[in-house]
Amino acid sequence: MKTTQATRHTVLDSPLGELTLVAEGDGLTGLYFEGQRRRPPREALGPREENGFEAARQQLEEYFAGRRTRFDLRLAARGERFQQRVWKLLEEIPYGETRSYGQLARELGDPALAQAVGAANGRNPLCVVVPCHRVVGADGSLTGYAGGLERKRALLDLEESATGTERLF
Repeated sequence: MKTTQATRHTVLDSPLGELTLVAEGDGLTGLYFEGQRRRPPREALGPREENGFEAARQQLEEYFAGRRTRFDLRLAARGERFQQRVWKLLEEIPYGETRSYGQLARELGDPALAQAVGAANGRNPLCVVVPCHRVVGADGSLTGYAGGLERKRALLDLEESATGTERLF
């Protein structure tokens, strides 16, 4: 990516609709589906640029083709300290697996944080790359996803088919 600090974006097609990638400097600050909740307004995305997003574009194409299980991009998501801790945990959920909000809360040291984990998960600005879609309800059911439950199911199905794992829902 370019080394300029100005916010800029690009748009790429994916099997689940358009994705908007946002960067500042050499760090990816946002990745949003069209119509996603909490997506910044267009004017906050900076100018559209095609150059500078090659690595992210390639890795996303590999992911959607079932050939990439982990992203290797410089991420620069902005959020409160607790949100950053939750997003770091999301990155540790293995491809093809899921965790519940309660499991993540226990990993943070306090089972009572499950709802706060859910709120932080819902504010993840880097969908797909920071896999918030891998978080499910305590009973394994699909719960909210800022990009929509159909997309969440599609992402989990993609990972399931690539790994041969089977979910219980």
